[in-house]
Amino acid sequence: MGYTKRMTATPPRLKLFSAFAAVYLIWGSSYLAIVWGLETVPPLLLGAARFVTAGAVLLAISAARGGGKFTSRQLLNASVVGLLLPFLGNGSLIWAQQRIPSGIAALIVATVPLWMVVIQTAVEHVRPSRQIWIGVGMGLGGLAILVSTGGGVAGAVHLPSALILCGGSIAWAAGSIYSRSAELPASGLTSAALTMLAASVFFSVSALVAGEHRGFDVAEVSLRSLAGLAYLSILGSVVAYSAYIWLLQVASPARVGTYAYVNPLIAVVLGWAFLNEPISARTAIAAGVILLAVILITMAPQPSRRR
Repeated sequence: MGYTKRMTATPPRLKLFSAFAAVYLIWGSSYLAIVWGLETVPPLLLGAARFVTAGAVLLAISAARGGGKFTSRQLLNASVVGLLLPFLGNGSLIWAQQRIPSGIAALIVATVPLWMVVIQTAVEHVRPSRQIWIGVGMGLGGLAILVSTGGGVAGAVHLPSALILCGGSIAWAAGSIYSRSAELPASGLTSAALTMLAASVFFSVSALVAGEHRGFDVAEVSLRSLAGLAYLSILGSVVAYSAYIWLLQVASPARVGTYAYVNPLIAVVLGWAFLNEPISARTAIAAGVILLAVILITMAPQPSRRR
């Protein structure tokens, strides 16, 4: 059975709890780590360094366990997942956080479960319940409040960055759904490693085209940026990303998507505590609407397939 096929046996409760905790806590704090990394490292180079490091570590671990084998088709599928998830999904987040506060960015990313519903409806021919559609409508309304003039933490949200991040969230939702049915390596570690290494290639080529290497001096990278990069590479990618990919195989997309209303809360608190990001009334209202929408979607009965 391939890695992407849903496991028939119920996973151990402790393992399931640990995987959710990793996705909740590590990804929730990764927004702060991105801000630190961006202090002295350009965004595309930051993404390339993060995923080449994480991918190499995972591939080495997988090879040591005898699970590093894959076919050309599996490599191609892993590259597609790498394009949609780490490159477009995380890449848009890294780029947007140059101009959007971490708490706002986390709230925009919280719309991923909304896009999952829309994509599943269009591609997998499911029939969402009324509660789910209400949640989608509320989520889009909260997003509109968030990105409207004056909706930012300290003034208006930078609209181009917000729109790019919305596009990245749609790509992340599409990649998450695609990874559930695509033929990927039997080893979860190998699958995640190939996904990240493919993303590092996309990041590296994009950085070269954007000219980020010009004027960049490794010797000028600050210790805080190095700490942020290490956190993103080892904990954010090796630990949390692998846990996320595994959860997609053993739990429903709606249940896995619950990270989307935990991560923003952690990101907002850390942004306030470490980055002095005040929270406006409009942002608080938008946050409440978005999080309520995500809760409605994830708590709703699973949508049935159309005949």
